[in-house]
Amino acid sequence: MIEQPPRIGALPSGPRDAITDVAGVTVGHCTLAEGAIQTGVTVIRPHPGDLYHDRVPAAAAVLNGFGKSIGLMQVEELGVIETPVALTNTFGVPAVAAAQIRAALAVNPGIGRELPTVNPLVFECNDGYLNDIGRMAVTEAHYRQAHEAADVAVPEGAVGAGRGMSCFGLKGGIGTASRQVEAGGRDLTVGTLVLANFGRPAQLRLAGRAVGPVLAGRLEAAPATARPEKGSIILIVATDAPLDARQLRRLALRAGAGLARTGSVFGHGSGDIALAFSTAYTLPQDPGSPMPVLAMLHDALLDPLFEAVADGIEQAILHALWRAEAVTGRNGHVRRSLAEVLPEILSDPAALPSGHRQEVF
Repeated sequence: MIEQPPRIGALPSGPRDAITDVAGVTVGHCTLAEGAIQTGVTVIRPHPGDLYHDRVPAAAAVLNGFGKSIGLMQVEELGVIETPVALTNTFGVPAVAAAQIRAALAVNPGIGRELPTVNPLVFECNDGYLNDIGRMAVTEAHYRQAHEAADVAVPEGAVGAGRGMSCFGLKGGIGTASRQVEAGGRDLTVGTLVLANFGRPAQLRLAGRAVGPVLAGRLEAAPATARPEKGSIILIVATDAPLDARQLRRLALRAGAGLARTGSVFGHGSGDIALAFSTAYTLPQDPGSPMPVLAMLHDALLDPLFEAVADGIEQAILHALWRAEAVTGRNGHVRRSLAEVLPEILSDPAALPSGHRQEVF
């Protein structure tokens, strides 16, 4: 069996094929997997320092706004992030945001007093099919565990915030990828990470091949797979390219191209939100500190980065599907893995089940 999904695009990957190929970026998970509780927290740290004092430029793009994230308004206004990026389930957002505030206060006790308040940044997807979301099992301690676990190695699949997520009627979750590009005479890296919890089975496309009809047929015994789109996906893009917030929003928008290639139509009930940030420089919180002076990459040179984002997002979604194992959760609900439902695709990523081959132009 081939464990690797199809390779998307012609751009080379970084050594880990993960968002952590962008220097300084680390990712940590805390996974809760016991009976009806199938959920968790994932934390992305743009750099190892104090993000409140040394903020990074960022921008978000809301592809479909059926979501309950926190912190997006200030990101849009100021173009910076000042806490790690946290992912969790819908009802875990308040606890994780509180944990982010407490963590910032522990390092900077003046926050909210003589210093400005801090903007927590938490994204969510609804994992309620597998996870008893109403029990609100995620606590501040789980955020701290994920934060402390942050490393360059990134487990994928049914881990962290991805533990209870579903994708095209299959088990979804966390996926990551990276692409290396040359732009303006510089060697640059674009990293991506997704929390994949979206899509109806009949829509699925794997590397351009329409496997959705076959998948839908094999899952027909599961009534939940025929329901309207009620999923979501969070798309994170990191780069070491020197970009400002306006340019980063342009990168975030291109995440939608990679998402669409997998078959998503950004359904009515789907919260599809992308965030892009740069590690090329930091922006001080202290108004007395000098602002960085550096040349941004010219807009006319962004096309390689756009390609890297689209390819990296599509690749990360495939990684989430390929690496997620089956999970049984609330009320005995089951999400089967891609490997279980379409084993021939994993044995030969170029194959389609007999009688359903389709040419893609």
